[in-house]
Formats: sequence, C-alpha cells, structure tokens
Amino acid sequence: MRIDGPTKQAVLLNKEFNKLGYKTWLVSGGGTEYEENVEQAFDLSDITTLVPQDLRFSMNPIRVIRALWELFIILRRLKPDIVHTHLTTGGILGRIAARLAGVPVVVHTLHVHPFRGYYDRTRTIGFILTERLGAYFSDSIITLTANLRNELADTYHITSKQRISVLPLGLDLDIYAETPRKQGIFREQFGIPADAPLVGIVGRIIPVKNIALFLEIAKQLHTHNPQMRFVIVGDGTGRAEREAQAKELGLQDAVIFTSWINDMETVYSDLDVLVNTSHNEGTPIPIIEALAAGCPVVASNVGGITDLLAGGQLGKLIPTGNLSAFVEAIEHTINNPSDGTEAQANMLRRYGIERLAQDLDSFYRGLLAQKGLI
Repeated sequence: MRIDGPTKQAVLLNKEFNKLGYKTWLVSGGGTEYEENVEQAFDLSDITTLVPQDLRFSMNPIRVIRALWELFIILRRLKPDIVHTHLTTGGILGRIAARLAGVPVVVHTLHVHPFRGYYDRTRTIGFILTERLGAYFSDSIITLTANLRNELADTYHITSKQRISVLPLGLDLDIYAETPRKQGIFREQFGIPADAPLVGIVGRIIPVKNIALFLEIAKQLHTHNPQMRFVIVGDGTGRAEREAQAKELGLQDAVIFTSWINDMETVYSDLDVLVNTSHNEGTPIPIIEALAAGCPVVASNVGGITDLLAGGQLGKLIPTGNLSAFVEAIEHTINNPSDGTEAQANMLRRYGIERLAQDLDSFYRGLLAQKGLI
C-alpha cells in the first residue's frame, strides 16, 4: 500500500462493504512507505488489515515464493468467498494464491496498465505477460473506462473484451462539493498571495507523471505573468531531481513542493487550475476530486482521462507532451473561468462511493450465482 488512487479505493470499498453486511479483510504489502505514510494519509479504522511483510515488488524469487506462501496460508485460514486484487504484485500473487486456496470467485481491477510510460521495453513485456497470466487465474477483470478496456483487449491482448467489465471509480466526494471556492486556507498555509493565479499538480513524483513538463509549463507561464504561483502536491523518488530543475529554471520562489496533504479539499478550493501532464493514466483521482470541488482541469489526453473528461467537455484535453498547448489552455482557463457546475454534478453522479459499492455488490453476486453459490 502506498499513497495513491488504488489504495484510497481499497480503503473506501472495505468501509462501504462493511456497511453492506460483508465481512472484509484488507491484505496489503508492508515496508517503510506503508508504515510511515499510509496509516497517516488514510483512515484505516473499522478495517481489518493484514500485512504480509514479503508482499512487495521484488525480483528476488525467494521473496516472491515466500509472499505467495504467506497469502496462501492467509486465504486458507480466512476461507473468503471472493478475492478482489489490485495492482501488479498483489494482483498476480493474490490471484494465484486464491486459486490454490480454492477461493470460489477471483476478480482483479486494473486501475491503470503499466504498459506505457513506466518501464523499459523488457520490463514492459514482462508486465504484459504477467497480466495475461493473471487473467487466466481470474473470473473477471475490472477496468475503469471503456477506453482502457479497449486497450487491454485490442492493443495488449490481456484477455477478451467479454471477460473485462467497466466499473468507474467510486469516491467520497461530499467534502469537495461542500467546500467553498477560494476559501484561502491553503494559500495562507503556504504564504501564497490571495490575488496570485495558482496552478497545481497532484500526485506521486515519478517519471510517468511527467512533472518535468509541468515545470517547463510553469516557466513559460511565469514569464508571461511573474505573479503566478505553482504547487506540486505529493512526493516520490523524483522529488530531489524536480526541485533541482525548478531551481535551474529560476522558479525556486514561484514553485512550492508541499509533500502530501491530508485535507485536499483546501487545495482544490484555492487552485485556479489543476494540471495533469502524465504519459499514462487510468482514472486519476485528483481530477475527479478537483472537478467535484469546482476546480477547472487541464490534462494530458491519455488513458482513461479522455473518458473522464467526456472527450473534453468537462476539462481541456492536451496532446501528450505539447508544451505550448498546455500553456495556452491554462492561460485561457484562468482568464475565462467557468462556474464548474456541470462538471461537478457529473463527478458526483458518476463517481460516488455508494454507487460503486452497489455496482460491485451486484457484480460479485452475479459471479457467485454463475457458480451456484447463492
């Protein structure tokens, strides 16, 4: 577990399914990042968590076998009706262990495929083969948008379209919708003037998020308007490199690295624009949260973002890596602000956590019924 969308989704779903009368366990990898960050960032109360210490990404075959054995023992003891896995390592090991332990229904969610923008060609091929193997052990694969479903089936041949279901994300969005725009709390916390145009990006600072491009965009925008300020909300292995880049670009006084922030509604409230510059995405949670808060979005036209923004009706879609197009779209958005009510209503309707829990409940029961178990 780490601070990202799939972790937030798993935590929220465990809570919702407890309300629906399910008995749930959240089994997740341990390690330093989990211990230092996840328990602080997410409310894990009312959730039964199990943390096999060997369940983490590793190329060490001994550790992989130990993790698989740990999961097998856990599942033999718990005897669940359903195992629902997330992410690559937990996904492949969890599905194999579930089949070995005789779990009736095994489902996997591919939040975003790691087949573009993450790794070199050799490792990418390895991930494709891993997901094809995982699909063999699955009753069904869930993805978040129709566009991702098409990519998985037609481009990467993970499995047939008939075995892939589209279930959009579900989140607790009420706090974002209820927080007034331009509240000022976030700006005051970081010393940002109330009248300075504020542009932000939210996420892990890793190569696929292309924060380097965001800083190049910031340089252009700051040249046009020296009063403009920029925030990078998040953290990751690439932070030191991006801080050095900001300094080289002369942006050390204009760009703020905030690290992780728990009260994200205060961030979206004060942003004039949320930007996403990623090379590849599934359905990025910050975009959903921002739109639910009434904050405009300018984003790369990749992965599930196209479906999320309804082909550009709910936010501006930019060709991947197009610096000038990003700059133009951000400036236009700041100079021509919309009230955001249509996008906000769309997010609340499509991405509420209760809707996803009900959808998954029906989905699970359908799979159990196919096997004559209910």
